[in-house]
Amino acid sequence: MANSFPSAGGGRPGNYNRRNNNNPFAAIRRNHRIRVPEVRVISPEGKQLGIMSTQSAISLALEVGLELVEVAPNARPPVCRIMDFGKYVYEESKKTSHAKATASKIKEIEFTPRIEENDFMTKLRRAEEFLSHGAKVKLRLKFRGREMAHTEIGFDVMKRAIAELAGMGHADADPKLIGRNINVMLTALPANKRKPKFHVEEHRQPDAKSHHDEADEDQESDD
Repeated sequence: MANSFPSAGGGRPGNYNRRNNNNPFAAIRRNHRIRVPEVRVISPEGKQLGIMSTQSAISLALEVGLELVEVAPNARPPVCRIMDFGKYVYEESKKTSHAKATASKIKEIEFTPRIEENDFMTKLRRAEEFLSHGAKVKLRLKFRGREMAHTEIGFDVMKRAIAELAGMGHADADPKLIGRNINVMLTALPANKRKPKFHVEEHRQPDAKSHHDEADEDQESDD
């Protein structure tokens, strides 16, 4: 079977391809790995340079200290761009890492149409805590059985939740009914604009108690 990644000196050891199976950039052909006789070339600035022999295109790229990279292998002829391939890999990897980090920060809070008040407030406190850490919060309300006959009740619950959390985050869009669920995504406000509503008392109480205790200690000292 022909090796799709040719190299000088008779090829690489057998485990070379296995090491690169997880590298999404390993299959991108560049420079002398581009085996077709001619290619359509794009300059580093994005300008069309026309069709030329592959060897001429490689030489042109190397003259300016860059590489010829195949960007559209299925075109006829294939389209190649002169670029800094290392910089391209770095920027694309950074985009992927950012996307994964963002996805991992999405937290979900689930409601029901006839949720008890205590349970509702508990879920709001949890959502507020997630938003305080900068995470995106997905609010989901699930209908069961005949509850679908009164979807307006579910929308009222979701609208109230959004209003209660307005000091910490805003809805990316209006709540939408998808199947048997109402979904809405909340994005945290900038840190300097967040105004916690449900954790304020929790943070204040220890301070107030501490201040009270200090006053008692001062009085005892005076006595």
